[in-house]
Amino acid sequence: MSEEVQAPQLIDDLELRPQVDKTRVIKDLLAGTAGGIAQVLVGQPFDTTKVRLQTSTTPTTALDVVRRLIKYEGALAFYKGTLTPLVGVGACVSIQFGVNEAMKRFFHSLNPQPQATLGLPQYYVCGLVSGVANSFLASPIEHIRIRLQTQTGSGPTAEFKGPLDCIRKLRSQRGLMLGLTPTLLREAQGCGTYFLTYEALVANEIKKGLKRTDIPAWKLCGFGALSGTALWLMVYPLDVVKSLMQTDNLQKPKFGRSMVTVARTLYAKEGAKAFFKGFGPTMLRAAPANGATFATFELAMRLLS
Repeated sequence: MSEEVQAPQLIDDLELRPQVDKTRVIKDLLAGTAGGIAQVLVGQPFDTTKVRLQTSTTPTTALDVVRRLIKYEGALAFYKGTLTPLVGVGACVSIQFGVNEAMKRFFHSLNPQPQATLGLPQYYVCGLVSGVANSFLASPIEHIRIRLQTQTGSGPTAEFKGPLDCIRKLRSQRGLMLGLTPTLLREAQGCGTYFLTYEALVANEIKKGLKRTDIPAWKLCGFGALSGTALWLMVYPLDVVKSLMQTDNLQKPKFGRSMVTVARTLYAKEGAKAFFKGFGPTMLRAAPANGATFATFELAMRLLS
């Protein structure tokens, strides 16, 4: 898509104000939290299935994972480890949108015409920086969630008794931040693509003469769904490597201690197809989860404005 497309900002281009709204950051964070909660509630069953597929040591399918999980652990097992992402993803999405907004204001201050909309490359950089900032929170949150999602024991046989117990044990083994490097790369490229795609789709509606506040919720859902799909198409192999790192033995890892070593080991064992394990459930999750995220964020901002 051409850089000449007029891509409006998520919030600030709703209305060009001569004065800065001092409550804008708070509103960004609150709306981002709402979007993050919606993302978890819609996407958690898909995510649990994806993680089980990514970390399976034997060939399996998404249907087999779902059947075994329901049979041996019950339907509620799809929401194993949900408490951590419910709190954490809300915070992560708040950071994503908050930093994204701050970066857009920064670019506006550099532009010759501060009130002009940003170019698409600038929106990509805004998303990239928001992804980097988010990585330092997302990495430990996802590590905790994945450890809880993949343990099959319960009660006295469970390795982790809950999120707090998982945090304590990972910290004691100096493994809480394991997987930070692939998370940084995934979030930087992913969020850059994510926000750029969404803004380009919204820009197309604006070119038709619609105001941003007049775009219906179903279209916002569709734009978010396409943005989430684009994100995962760009970064999925990195997510597989991260999941393997975060489920491996902390003291004696089977795949290695670095992202490169893990990738090489996985390729040597299973070939290129291994980097797309769980791809189906991830893509099925991407549309509804990210559609809910953007629609909730935009509608929350309209209520808060």
